[in-house]
Amino acid sequence: MSVMTNEIEKGHQRREIREIWTVPVTVIGELYQPKLWAGLTTLVMVVRVRHLWNKTTREVQFYLSSLNSDAQLIGRAIRKHWGIENEAHWTLDCTFAEDACRIRSFHSPRNFSLLRRFALNALNHEQSYKRSLRQKMKRTAMDNNYMIRVLSCCFLNSTLDSSHPLCQA
Repeated sequence: MSVMTNEIEKGHQRREIREIWTVPVTVIGELYQPKLWAGLTTLVMVVRVRHLWNKTTREVQFYLSSLNSDAQLIGRAIRKHWGIENEAHWTLDCTFAEDACRIRSFHSPRNFSLLRRFALNALNHEQSYKRSLRQKMKRTAMDNNYMIRVLSCCFLNSTLDSSHPLCQA
């Protein structure tokens, strides 16, 4: 038993057709080492066919989910996740020139990616200086007090509310 939904999206001279198939885990029988799969309820397959000018690509992705076997709901969740991921990548590339980075050895690429995401989140949490991320980043580099404010807000927001004096102007 499987459920399928189709989504068609057009824009930027491309057309993408997504088929989302969901299968409840209960219909596939006993899993190997079932304790390792606690909470797993649905297997998902997404087939994407993209038409861009005269080129067509097809890719298949599989997902494991704890959501009920609802293809429309899971399709929206997957789409939202990738929208957020693509927006974060665009911001990291425009603000921090991530794609132009030449760091390629050992653990350095992963470490610097983590530091960039940390900096992006810290700058987004700081609300007293209403400027672009690039302007906030430059001010952070030139003003130690502002840098401390940005870092403090990042850590304090996880335990205190945003009305804390360090997070205000």
